Amino acid sequence: MTNQASIPEITVEEFQKTTAAILQEVSKVIVGQDDVVRSVLICVIAGGHALLEGVPGLGKTTLIRTLANSLNLNFSRIQFTPDLMPSDVTGTNIMEETEEGRRAFRFQPGPIFANLVLADEINRATPKTQSALLEAMQEKTVTIANQTYKLNPPFFVLATQNPLEMEGTYVLPEAQLDRFLFKIDVRFPTETELISILSRTTGGDTDTVNPAADGERIIAMGALARKVPIPTHVSEYVARLTLASHPDQPLASPKVKQYVRYGSSPRGAQSLILAAKIHALMAGRFNVAFDDVRTVASFALRHRLLLNFEGQAEGISTDTVIAELLDAVPDLARA
Repeated sequence: MTNQASIPEITVEEFQKTTAAILQEVSKVIVGQDDVVRSVLICVIAGGHALLEGVPGLGKTTLIRTLANSLNLNFSRIQFTPDLMPSDVTGTNIMEETEEGRRAFRFQPGPIFANLVLADEINRATPKTQSALLEAMQEKTVTIANQTYKLNPPFFVLATQNPLEMEGTYVLPEAQLDRFLFKIDVRFPTETELISILSRTTGGDTDTVNPAADGERIIAMGALARKVPIPTHVSEYVARLTLASHPDQPLASPKVKQYVRYGSSPRGAQSLILAAKIHALMAGRFNVAFDDVRTVASFALRHRLLLNFEGQAEGISTDTVIAELLDAVPDLARA
């Protein structure tokens, strides 16, 4: 168990070097997908959770396994299927005989008790099983039979899902979606990247991923990120963006008014701020700029904008709405 009181402080330079080393180790296995890898790393440093969406075979699971190896964390994988039960995730009390010959219940921890939990194909499980993650993701605890167990820090859920139009999937509830810091779309590789993937995966040589950080270093990096000052004009910009994502607000863009039923929650604004701080530190800066916010905006907001019937019927992408929103909401540089 990591003792957070003993975590040493790190500098901005150490932060930048560590993130670069982690990205270098992951690149030994993962071809391309630089934005995806960086976004997942931002979530890990923030102590948040990430939802990766893409068709099967794009390396989502491999990416998360590789990241766990580069961080030297306790890793657990849960394969979500329609018959998976909540107790298969959280654990359960089992009856066993004591040394005195009596019977007593003992808690058997489930796979959720790890530092980095891969929830593979999370949208293939029933809503009841999906909801078993809610307490762990928000409170970092698990409650079984009125007994609450704390999860050891650091703790992250990195979930993968197939697009919802594919057969045999269940829509994630909005309450659970909002608990993911980022939703990351994993794109199909380019021709050059595909050739490199084929060369790496069909040959005999494989690169070894070495640990570039550990749990204590990740916690220290997250602590440094929260110390980064946020200028008033940047926080005001984030507040305007969040309010403008709601169709009943004066700053709402035309697409928001036409296609959005409900906009981002306050948790979305918090995600924007924290992710922007980490993005700035990864660039070696101890200050947050408007561009940091704009860079992480689509990852932090795309799963928090609920489209209305018209938007769904016309196949409108939330990324399109967010792009217009970024153009429509002024910052000080463009006001």
